[in-house]
Amino acid sequence: MRRFFLKILSVFLTAVVLFTTTSFTANMHFCCEKLVSLSVTGEAKSCDEKLQNPENTSNKCTLGQKDCCSSDNFVNKGSDELQKVSFELDSLTFTFLKAFIYSYINLFEGLEENVVPFKNYKPPLIQKDLLVLHETFLI
Repeated sequence: MRRFFLKILSVFLTAVVLFTTTSFTANMHFCCEKLVSLSVTGEAKSCDEKLQNPENTSNKCTLGQKDCCSSDNFVNKGSDELQKVSFELDSLTFTFLKAFIYSYINLFEGLEENVVPFKNYKPPLIQKDLLVLHETFLI
């Protein structure tokens, strides 16, 4: 489960780095305050006169009006400056890490084996039930 979580986290972080460093533009076309067309690769298609609804008699907004439709651009500028992290170890930190890793690994050593000390022990054969013979019962 931990490996699966780490893989998901690494893919997510890779996608975040890719998204923040990549530049792209999205073109959007709105008619009657509704998104009609969205394009990332080129210009968004404008609304056609064919799509106009003849039953719409309100004066608010129709697809045929030129001032009702609008185009909008979304620009994401990627950054070229990535912060590189330097990791320097001095001798005390390296010694501490080495001791910590060694003790952590040896902490779980031998836990896979389930040692049963009385594995080869055979119980004695009981001739008579002594509790019933002496009439001692736990209540």
